[in-house]
Amino acid sequence: MEAESYTGPVAEGEGGIRLDRYASENLKLLSRSQMKNRLVKIRVNGRDVKPSRLVKTGDMLELSWLPQGEETIEAEDIPLDLLYEDNRVVVVNKKQGMVVHPGAGNRRGTLANALLFRRTLLRPGEDGVYGQRTGIVHRLDKDTSGVIIAAYDDEALAFLSNQFKERTIGKRYAALVKGRPAETRGKIGGLIFRDPRDRKKFSSSPLLPGFPEPKGRNSLSFYRVIKSWDAYSLLLVRPRTGRTHQIRVHLKSIGTPILGDPLYGSRDGRFPGATLMLHSLSLSITLPGEDFPRRFTAPLPERMKGIIRCLNGPG
Repeated sequence: MEAESYTGPVAEGEGGIRLDRYASENLKLLSRSQMKNRLVKIRVNGRDVKPSRLVKTGDMLELSWLPQGEETIEAEDIPLDLLYEDNRVVVVNKKQGMVVHPGAGNRRGTLANALLFRRTLLRPGEDGVYGQRTGIVHRLDKDTSGVIIAAYDDEALAFLSNQFKERTIGKRYAALVKGRPAETRGKIGGLIFRDPRDRKKFSSSPLLPGFPEPKGRNSLSFYRVIKSWDAYSLLLVRPRTGRTHQIRVHLKSIGTPILGDPLYGSRDGRFPGATLMLHSLSLSITLPGEDFPRRFTAPLPERMKGIIRCLNGPG
């Protein structure tokens, strides 16, 4: 079984994080759990190192690993709400509750399983197993619905991924939140880091002049209030960076947690059955072989429209 490999330098401004995190989030090669569970050989500047090593700008990385063996992703014929598809790219309106990648407790029924099935239909005769190359370019939380894009070949994957890395894409999210922001529009920034008291959650901290910079990853979101009611608001959010739970953490930090958020909010008295009211509304991105970006839009889901109708009241 021939090993797969990667060799390349750590890009400017991307150092200061663990190597396994860099390989997962920046290079999108292997997840951090895969770095632990698979036979990965790691060298930095010609020396063997552990996945926990911090990388620095200019470090030369050499990674090699065995291709996916027994833990392959199975193709499943799962209905999808397709916004666009050709034989290289697919754009999906992901439903709430669908996991994007297989993991512990979610080996089947994920978006990756469904996309593998569609890929084998569109590209017959090719290898029917992605292994870890699911083709998914970016992620949405399980309970976030809306636009997500994936590639059906490695060249298309690299082309799309580079636009996310260079931040030339445009993302817009709709969020129903509790409360009203102090300003009708603004930006939220700071460092995002894993909460040391709860590993399932993330926290944020502003960058303060004259204080040592805490550990974390820089983040930035812009928001605009579309409509407000007594105790709720509908926001349009444009994340400039793509950190885990970024929008959820940012909106909580300004006192407007997302309605129905089980991690960063609290049970709502008026809408006790509300699920996470966050939706990936649109994505602007250039497709392989094209010169200008397209905008793909997923309409507001019924779970959000129903609450908006209730807030608007009769008439």
